[in-house]
Amino acid sequence: MNQTLIEKLKNKLEEEKKSLQKELENFATKDKKLKDNWDTKYPNREDGDKDEEADEIQEYDNSLSLEYSLESRLKDINNALEKIEHPKDDSIYGVCENCGEQISEERLLVYPEAKTCLKCGKKK
Repeated sequence: MNQTLIEKLKNKLEEEKKSLQKELENFATKDKKLKDNWDTKYPNREDGDKDEEADEIQEYDNSLSLEYSLESRLKDINNALEKIEHPKDDSIYGVCENCGEQISEERLLVYPEAKTCLKCGKKK
């Protein structure tokens, strides 16, 4: 993979990382003790209407699911950036973690945090 493409993908990953972090900040706080972990803010209502409390609890529950999904994607992005910044023999950006083959440029352009080639990704 050429350096120009890697830089393009790195920039795309960094932009997506900022976007995900901004979205997470709307309803969660970054956990200072655990890398790539966020904690959804629980509504702290002391007095209130039972219907409002039920709605807030439902919203919190929905936020937990969204948090998990965004956290997972953010973790994949951070792992991809780590592979670009500090490649290792067993962990090289753009190489399928399953079969060891090069991930296609087309796949990386659409999904730059891809860990597997399209063939292995379909097996899951």
